[in-house]
Amino acid sequence: MPSTLQIPDLARVTVVLATYHSGHCAADLGRSLADFRHVIVVDNASSDDTLAQVRQHLPQAQVLVNEHNLGFGAANNRGVWAATTEFVLLLNPDCILNGNAVAALLQTAERYPTAAVVAPQLINRQGKQDLSYCWTPSTWAAQGPGAEADTCVGFVSGACMLIRREAMLRVKGFDEDFFLYQEDTDLCLRLAQQWGELILTPQAQVTHLSRGSSSGKARFKAEYLRGYHHIQSKFLFDFKHQGEQVSRARRWRYCMTAVLEIMLRALVLDLVRATRVLGRAAGAWRYPDDMKSRQVKS
Repeated sequence: MPSTLQIPDLARVTVVLATYHSGHCAADLGRSLADFRHVIVVDNASSDDTLAQVRQHLPQAQVLVNEHNLGFGAANNRGVWAATTEFVLLLNPDCILNGNAVAALLQTAERYPTAAVVAPQLINRQGKQDLSYCWTPSTWAAQGPGAEADTCVGFVSGACMLIRREAMLRVKGFDEDFFLYQEDTDLCLRLAQQWGELILTPQAQVTHLSRGSSSGKARFKAEYLRGYHHIQSKFLFDFKHQGEQVSRARRWRYCMTAVLEIMLRALVLDLVRATRVLGRAAGAWRYPDDMKSRQVKS
């Protein structure tokens, strides 16, 4: 559906996309972002046709190319630093939106001038509301009806976030020690502490085709790396915010449990999840014993 918005409204926003083997998302992105004048794509050294697809379907985009895969947070930071608008919209390549959703987010930002972040309600590929926000990172298991009006929360998914660029500058963006996963949780905590509220606007809805942005043809490699970086980021987040050093015994117990899960999933031919668990086991095994050797941001 064509947008009914005036272009000057969207001119306040720069859409920032971090891509990695995301060429298959480019056509949908082109349709979703046709009304957006300011788009920055930061590519993490994709070896497929991502750059060609982006340039074809997003001709208005400024494209920044990293020589190596720097990770999700680092790539987004480079897009934010390159932007000059009042707001940045961090968007996963596998998200589908329209200008009306972003207009709703901007209206919320106007109502709450101290808010650091305004986020939409994410809709999954089945068309149902996704649990994309919570009060604290430990409350993911909570179930219940979704928000019906603007709601102050403690965390929103990094798949789609409208952020005041000045707030991102104050907190120095994503902590680049997180390669993939947990970087959005860490960012939300720091934005809330150092700037202002995180607001969910359920009237703004964005479809998120979860795990669809970097699958491509190397599905099993992608699943292994997701598992690997997920567990490493979890350990890093615990250390940074709770002061918990990951002991050798804890890692050993986790690896043994993971081996059993891998065997069970292989028996039922669930090879995708088995590969992901294998990645988590490898990430736990290789995690540094002495967390003090890691340099993390305060």
